[in-house]
Amino acid sequence: MTNVVTETIKMERVLVLLQGAVQGVGFRPFVYRLAVDLALSGYVCNSSFGVTIEAEGSIDRVQDFLICLRSKCPPQALIEDLQITHLPLQKDDRFVIRDSQIMLRPEAVILPDMGTCPQCLKEIFDPSDRHYRYPFTNCTHCGPRYSIIEHLPYDRKNTSMKTFVMCPMCQKEYDDPLDRRFHAQPNACPACGPQLQLVNGEGKALNIGNDALLAAVSALRLGKILALKGLGGFQLLVDAHNEHAVSRLRERKHRAEKPLAMMFPSLVMVKEYCEVSAAEERAISSAQAPIVLLSKKEKLFDNAPIACAVSLDNPAFGVMLPYTPLHHLLMKEFGQGLVATSANLSEEPMCIDNDYALDKLKDIADLFLIHDRAIVRPVDDSVGMVIKDRFSIVRRARGFAPLPILVNDHEGNILALGAQMKSAVALKFKNKVYLSQHIGDLGSQETMGAFTQSIESLRGLYPHPVNYVAVDMHPDYSSTRYGLTCKEPLIAIQHHHAHIVACMAENHLNGTILGLAWDGTGLGTDHTIWGSEFLVASYTDFERAGHLLPFRIPGSETAIHQPKRTALGLLSMLSDADLNIFKDLYPVQLFTEKEIENIKKMLTKGLQSPMTSSMGRLFDGVSALLGLCHQSTYEGQAAMLLENSIGTLKEGGYYSWTINNKNIIDWRPMMHGIIADIRCGTETPMIAIKFHNTLVEMAVDVAKRIALHQVVLSGGCFQNKYLVTNLIDRLRAEGFDPYWHAQVPTNDGGIALGQAVIAAARWQKTRG
Repeated sequence: MTNVVTETIKMERVLVLLQGAVQGVGFRPFVYRLAVDLALSGYVCNSSFGVTIEAEGSIDRVQDFLICLRSKCPPQALIEDLQITHLPLQKDDRFVIRDSQIMLRPEAVILPDMGTCPQCLKEIFDPSDRHYRYPFTNCTHCGPRYSIIEHLPYDRKNTSMKTFVMCPMCQKEYDDPLDRRFHAQPNACPACGPQLQLVNGEGKALNIGNDALLAAVSALRLGKILALKGLGGFQLLVDAHNEHAVSRLRERKHRAEKPLAMMFPSLVMVKEYCEVSAAEERAISSAQAPIVLLSKKEKLFDNAPIACAVSLDNPAFGVMLPYTPLHHLLMKEFGQGLVATSANLSEEPMCIDNDYALDKLKDIADLFLIHDRAIVRPVDDSVGMVIKDRFSIVRRARGFAPLPILVNDHEGNILALGAQMKSAVALKFKNKVYLSQHIGDLGSQETMGAFTQSIESLRGLYPHPVNYVAVDMHPDYSSTRYGLTCKEPLIAIQHHHAHIVACMAENHLNGTILGLAWDGTGLGTDHTIWGSEFLVASYTDFERAGHLLPFRIPGSETAIHQPKRTALGLLSMLSDADLNIFKDLYPVQLFTEKEIENIKKMLTKGLQSPMTSSMGRLFDGVSALLGLCHQSTYEGQAAMLLENSIGTLKEGGYYSWTINNKNIIDWRPMMHGIIADIRCGTETPMIAIKFHNTLVEMAVDVAKRIALHQVVLSGGCFQNKYLVTNLIDRLRAEGFDPYWHAQVPTNDGGIALGQAVIAAARWQKTRG
């Protein structure tokens, strides 16, 4: 008789806590299918922490399950933290998806709004599919998220879709763990979801549904201006090939010269007008679908040229592809490029409400294509460009916000309120900094309202106690004044230190580095206006190790909008304020003799003429000297035109400068060289490229003197692609390791990140 030995299968049960972008991406159905395939029992559910799983089965299969959680997770998911705890066996008979758990203090990552996935795109153009031509089609892989969520966890009842009751077919998809629309919170179809409506300026309904879309396209072909309620707010659309229509949009919107973004039906059409590198193609085609700044082709598409009024003399186009079903359907019908710009009045946030848009935009738009899905918060289009094959965000909003920036430290809860321009706020807890979407410049009551709502929104979604409220040290910033109303302790952060630490944090740098913070305005510790800073910096402290020789700007704030005034401030440093010797130069000719005399008095007596070391103002002054921009209609215009004037020129020399033993750069030899070139008739592109090259060599010169290996670049001046690209190359050639921004803007849109990290580091330091 043979003895049979039965091997006992060893079992285990694990608790898995997952944190990251794991809600709204099809993660629970993925876990369910994986567990069923491996014959595991237990459950999965969303929680305010992220996703909670309990899985029980043989040790081998549980281990396979844990490996597959990371290696086979949905494409939009991002696991930041995975904690495993062993539990007693419970011997469940199956694996289930449980209702969400609610925690007192949520920590789950809210996903940004994502572009239409290939499966949904196929459905809306398939006549046999029930989603055919439905402009609000979505699934767990795509669609609205941040723009519709009101509270965590991410369930339909906590979104603006709660007012739409799903039809039986949508409900079946929503309830089926094997369907890609399982718990797709915005799930809807023509029978039960939001609907389109075309109305005139008085709000009178003209068409509904697909007829509304077709009528809107017909109006665009006739040169009409359409206000379209998109994903995170209203956009103004007009035929990008119709010169008169684009000019009319500019006139009505009071946007005289700032370039306008465009949307094209396909990447193929984008390539007919723009040079597109492999990295740029990846960026524009991504699920985030940002506006990407692309170089114009020297020979543009002849059959349907882009209107000159779209970007005037700018050598680049800001271009995006359709990112919602509504955009895809509209662009397919229209068949060529459309201007697609934020629907707002100058310096105000974009409209998100139908009635508000009808009131605010009635003098701009001819027609309104609206729908009845509420937008919870305004989320503008993101903007960026590729620098050294890496996409770098200029405006962080749709597709990126509010994904957190992971930082090195785990202590200190901070609310950071940013600066005055390009406002964004941040909330830090543990090792995450949640940076809000782009808000705008805090110069109007409407924008301050959006600013306040963004703070309340972040604090409402993540109601963690705050140790510090971090603000800019400039007392007149609206964000700083708001900070004074907060109940928590206030900490003031120097503007340029915040710039540098923001870049350090996103690049996960530690220790002491050399930071170049070049921008237009930031209050220094000596109460003058800084902006060309070489900082020896850490997360807690900094030392000002170099900067430009300061100069006066006559008219203070007025000079920011009138570069011609800044030019006179620079010229006065060459001549003891005797501006008469420069009568042949363009900026001087723009003033009367009496005005010149008054400005001379302002400069010599220091009346309304603050001292500054601003690199941004240096750009302004040189731009005015070259006759490129004497009156700015938008921020950074003078500097942009100066960079653009280089054109296709690839090589040039540089001017001279001197540096003293305190690393103060005397730019006056460079200015003498520029003036000499102007007077001898040197062409503007050559002067412009020599100016840029000089700044690069100045920076490398100071870096060599300070001799820190890691060099961090931050501040609005580094939106200049020629400057930052050539500086990176030169620093590398000299043996330095340069770092620049990618995840957050190099401009003031990234300031809040730096403020949050500095405040947390100082809080930890005070605790020993």
